Amino acid sequence: MTAVQDAFYMARAIQLAKRGRYTTEPNPNVGCVLVKDGQIIGEGWHKRAGQGHAEVEALKHVADATGATAYVTLEPCSHHGKTPPCCDALIRAGVRRVVAAMTDPNPLVAGQGLARLQAAGIEVLSGVLADDAHALNRGFIKRMTENRPFVRSKLAMSLDGRTAMASGESQWITCAESRADVQRLRAESSAILTGIGTVLADNPSLTARLDDEVLQPVRLVLDSHLQTPVTAKMATLEGRSIILTCSTDQGKQQRLQQAGFEVYVLPEKNARLDLTAVMPFLASLHINDVLVEAGAILNGALLEHDLIDETIIYMASCVLGDQGRGLFHLPALQNMADKKTLKLRDVRQVGADLKLTLTAN
Repeated sequence: MTAVQDAFYMARAIQLAKRGRYTTEPNPNVGCVLVKDGQIIGEGWHKRAGQGHAEVEALKHVADATGATAYVTLEPCSHHGKTPPCCDALIRAGVRRVVAAMTDPNPLVAGQGLARLQAAGIEVLSGVLADDAHALNRGFIKRMTENRPFVRSKLAMSLDGRTAMASGESQWITCAESRADVQRLRAESSAILTGIGTVLADNPSLTARLDDEVLQPVRLVLDSHLQTPVTAKMATLEGRSIILTCSTDQGKQQRLQQAGFEVYVLPEKNARLDLTAVMPFLASLHINDVLVEAGAILNGALLEHDLIDETIIYMASCVLGDQGRGLFHLPALQNMADKKTLKLRDVRQVGADLKLTLTAN
């Protein structure tokens, strides 16, 4: 195979991997293409944790894969988890060559899968379309390498940078197309994070509403003093609703647990949740990607502690006036030298709005 052919088939494997983006948590998105004599003979992608991995799905309906090349967006696993090692399946199938987009950051694999394939006499190549493969699983990679999830904050604002009127009224700043796009962001996320202020003001559901099959993200509330009402509707919805707190009030904890919440006590800092303790705790829950849907106070605190990896802003062509609420509450910024600088990565039009994607660097 030429480098161009390798890139072509890997691009197809990446397309397949994206089909699992709403359902694979906490596992990574992985696609596989089997090619023999210049023809695709099998395709597969990982759909859900506990079900077949991409390689096994691709091999499932192939009568004879002897001599084939397997294109996989992530190094085939070499350990027994909920399913057997994919390396063994490829070896048994008699594939001649395995092309991986990237090595697996999971310490249980981390190059061992490729080494096992080579030991079995299979030709191995890694690094084809690596950047594209990395983008597929930013959260999984970050959790494995940095012990924290990938954090993305979603905000909607007017032309003058306001997220709501002074009264708090905000429905709707953005257009229907932007709101539909947000549902896709939710569906792609392991968890949706909000603060107690948003819970008290809006009583949100924080669910992903799509026609596609969706594994509902975990709902996370940062609530330092356990002010969440036991009647909050998110506790009764499908999936997990979790409150993170620094309050040791066991009576409040029990009442919220009886209402349907999971409650976890984390360290405090200045009588509030220590945000730097939140992220490794979320990683311990196998949460890869967090979507923040919160107000200026929590967004400001996360930005201040450099805990936001990506910011997505939907900007509508309206003006809310100088009494409206801002994006970030950052009272400590007094001088230009203190400003937070973000890097603009992408701008596109969504309906009547602009969608801005920014990163910390």
